[in-house]
Amino acid sequence: MEFIGENLLPGRIGHFLVILGFISAVIATVSFYFSSVQKDLTAAREWKLMARGAFLVQAISVFSIFALIFYICSHHLYEYMYAYKHASKELEPKYLLACIWEGQEGSFLLWAIWNAVLGGILMFKAREWDTRVMTVISLVQVFLLMMIVGIYVGDVRLGNSPFTLTRNEIAGPIFSQPNYLNFLKDGMGLNVLLRNYWMVIHPPVLFLGFASTAIPFAYAYAGIHSRKFGEWVKPALPWTLLCCLVLGVGIMMGGKWAYESLSFGGYWAWDPVENASLVPWLLLIAGLHTMVVYKATGHSLRASYLFAFLGFIFILYSTFLTRTGVLGDTSVHAFTEAGKAINIMIGLFAGIFAAGSLVMLALNYKKIPGVVKEEESSSREFWMFIGSLVFFLTSMFIIAKTSVPVFNIILGTKIAPPENVEFSYNKVAILVALLIGLLTAITQYLKYKQTASNYIRKKLLVPTLIAAVISTLVFINYPFKFYTHGAGFLYAIYAAFFAAVFAFVANAMYIWTVIKGNVLHAGASVAHAGFALMLAGMLISSANKEVISSSRSNGINLPVGKDPMTRQQDDPRENLTLIRQVPATLGNYEVTYSHDSSGHEKGRKFYQLAFTRKNADNSIAESFRLSPDVYLMKDNNMSSNPDTKSYLTKDVFTYISYALNEQANEDTAHFNIKEMGVGDTMYYSNGYLLLNKVVKNPNNSKYQFKENDVALMADVTVVTKDAKHYPAYPAISVDSLGIVNLDDTIFAQNLYIQFAGVGSDKKIKLGVKESDKLIDFVTIKAFVFPYINLVWLGLIIMALGLALSMVKRANFSSWQRGGVLLFVAVGLFYMFLLAN
Repeated sequence: MEFIGENLLPGRIGHFLVILGFISAVIATVSFYFSSVQKDLTAAREWKLMARGAFLVQAISVFSIFALIFYICSHHLYEYMYAYKHASKELEPKYLLACIWEGQEGSFLLWAIWNAVLGGILMFKAREWDTRVMTVISLVQVFLLMMIVGIYVGDVRLGNSPFTLTRNEIAGPIFSQPNYLNFLKDGMGLNVLLRNYWMVIHPPVLFLGFASTAIPFAYAYAGIHSRKFGEWVKPALPWTLLCCLVLGVGIMMGGKWAYESLSFGGYWAWDPVENASLVPWLLLIAGLHTMVVYKATGHSLRASYLFAFLGFIFILYSTFLTRTGVLGDTSVHAFTEAGKAINIMIGLFAGIFAAGSLVMLALNYKKIPGVVKEEESSSREFWMFIGSLVFFLTSMFIIAKTSVPVFNIILGTKIAPPENVEFSYNKVAILVALLIGLLTAITQYLKYKQTASNYIRKKLLVPTLIAAVISTLVFINYPFKFYTHGAGFLYAIYAAFFAAVFAFVANAMYIWTVIKGNVLHAGASVAHAGFALMLAGMLISSANKEVISSSRSNGINLPVGKDPMTRQQDDPRENLTLIRQVPATLGNYEVTYSHDSSGHEKGRKFYQLAFTRKNADNSIAESFRLSPDVYLMKDNNMSSNPDTKSYLTKDVFTYISYALNEQANEDTAHFNIKEMGVGDTMYYSNGYLLLNKVVKNPNNSKYQFKENDVALMADVTVVTKDAKHYPAYPAISVDSLGIVNLDDTIFAQNLYIQFAGVGSDKKIKLGVKESDKLIDFVTIKAFVFPYINLVWLGLIIMALGLALSMVKRANFSSWQRGGVLLFVAVGLFYMFLLAN
């Protein structure tokens, strides 16, 4: 059958490029490997030349594939399943990019693109390590492209192609018709939770981090394979710093997206997918410190191998967790269903790299040189290793708890998650924060090999006193109020906060007193200070987070949904229901729900909330508007996107916890018409209306009629049984199209008033409708996050510190160093602007 209107050329080209890229990656892998083992220099050169050509071909292929997918999605070619499933005509252009990496195929392609970019740099910068390092990078590319190759081997399909046709993937009677495209008016579109600008920039940064973790792994492999067991550390160090920088920023970008787009009220919820990305970062931070120790003393080389391998292994394991559906019952981020052939491929991807590297490490463990003499407990290397061990044990704790669903499947157990999942992580995380804060404060002042006790006491005395004074002032003037888990946990928060302040002050003073302000040599201290500031911000914003919405303000308790992250029922007493145009108290603010408006995306509504804060004399101190929005579905379910008012010292975070679906709330009431003169009254069920006067061609804040217009306005007062008074101003006008009734509404009474016409004897016709429609209202939940900007500022400082360390250890010229630092600084500054 010939199908009408299909554009099959992009798909055919795409299929060809995917297969070409996959085959080229295989050739590159084999050629780089043979080049690395050849003793004949001519043969090695020939293999390398072939490998570079093949790698270049696959790199061109992956970029071309991405361009084709963007073309298909942006031109709404719904004959392709990928466009039908992820794109729609309502999407803004920037979200057409986001819809590409929303899907599993697109995310693997994005990873492959970054892998190709980094591989292209390494081919020419890795020097004597290039063939061995590129063997690993090319093998990674083989697996990534295999995920999207979409070819059949027997009855099994290897990977999911982004170029499959909709009619081949969906069973339906319309697809047996030649003109089936006439019935596909629009695609399903991007998930509503992902329609945020952070989702345009967060995934590319995160996947750059994912791709970069293969580089320390590749150098560690090269070290063992070449028997140059310790020489790989020096070239691997700048790349490890890049991993820590990019992956850390990418993870926290995800936290900022969650903060702005999800309604759980925060940026971290210990969701399994968050954990799965955090664990490799912790392992790479541990590896970074052991590599530095090895460079300085010769200690910790074996640990450096282990952490370099584990960083990438757990990137692959996190991919297994998030892409196979194994977390479907425990995570809102479960991206696909389990049971597909591709899940086995993802498992093989992780398994082959894990087994291969760890077996290689075990077989060569005794050959890897190590210093026989134990480190002195007063030495820098000893405590740096202890810090790395803390990060390692923390990562193992997190991944073990996260992997409970996997254990249940493999072992047949039925281990249930704890009642309070978040606290089960936090009670360990608070201890880790305390230890890391103290270690990052003290270790900088220690010397390698050994440190005199008098020296360390002298250096730490002033930072300790300053930190103690700052912490005491904070505790007295701004005490923490997190009493939920008892006094013991509250004291732990205080202790961790002191450790964070101590770490910040100690590292800042180290830069000033020891390094003498030499910025290029201050990378580690800057990074530690930023991390400490981030910890302090997390502790303050979490411990003193305050819910300022309360049903006690108006006595209305409506059923609200479950928290989308904790999946626990939200407390209706912490939600405030706002009746349209009726002010209510919200913490120190008075808030009024004025109106709603539809976005250009179907089903999206923005709710306009006017906030006012008054001085003691009742004058207005400030006013602002927030516009949280929801996507309303036909079944009255909704997805809420918060809005935030940011100050230097706090954020006011507001989201819609319940809103009416107008389609499910039709009005069947009718107007009751009565002729009234000035001074007459008209009763309704909860009071009466008084007609004060009739104004010709009014010109006021509500109406702007001209002198020659034909218009009348009724000045009406609505008086309720409890003696409340509400003004109303219905009007009637005549224009070229006829008579226009301009109704007015008293939302607090669910009352509609209409100027229905002119009667006899100088009377007018007023219509009153008591709507049987639910009163127009919206229910909100609002938090105050104090000092949350310390989190984002600390992240930026930490990233700058990592960038400083990276350019110091890389073989850059002075202008290259300046260029890299400028690029990083501009990017981080832009991110800070977005965050605020």
